[in-house]
Amino acid sequence: MLGREVVQEADGALVPGDDTQLSLRFVASHAEKLPPDYLHLHLTSTSLADQQQTVAKALELGASHLDVGQRPEEGHVVLADPEGYAFDVIEPGNNYLAGCGFLGELACDGTREVGLFWSDALGWPLVWDQNEQTAIQSPHGGTKVAWGGPPVSPKEARNRQRFDLAPPVHGDRQAEVERLVALGAVPLKVGEDGAVALADPDGNEFRVLSPR
Repeated sequence: MLGREVVQEADGALVPGDDTQLSLRFVASHAEKLPPDYLHLHLTSTSLADQQQTVAKALELGASHLDVGQRPEEGHVVLADPEGYAFDVIEPGNNYLAGCGFLGELACDGTREVGLFWSDALGWPLVWDQNEQTAIQSPHGGTKVAWGGPPVSPKEARNRQRFDLAPPVHGDRQAEVERLVALGAVPLKVGEDGAVALADPDGNEFRVLSPR
């Protein structure tokens, strides 16, 4: 869908990004999928024809239309991937996502506090901060990561979707974990693979992987 390579990993597959486009990892999970999704993707369009082509390609690849209560006058198209996760194909002329690339935004459920936490954690500037809604973006530009503000859906189980942080090759994972805890993260556990699980200020799990 994104026109990227797929790198097979021991526990799944990686769709690599770059300095401006987030990488995506897909890993098998036995956890029950409970609504709503913690996050969803926003794909951008350069024209109505481009939007229609993106929707047609997605449907051909196994996506389906999804009704989440969107109104006819709203220009975006809501779809679900083959496992039922929602993503939007945004209408052309959307100034908020102008220049963000094809994968324009990773939209998350979360409070303003979490947006500020991730801005500090990643060193990414806050590019939107209005009405409890926040968004951050790499200093290089590209994909925005946003949090919609209250009301935040009650957290009933471990999120099937989460962030993975990978320190640079010569980084110190323990020092990075301690820095994140000082910013407001809560330590949870260390996995068999050595990855350290933490929770952000809203209680959403994320991991710090081994340096790579």
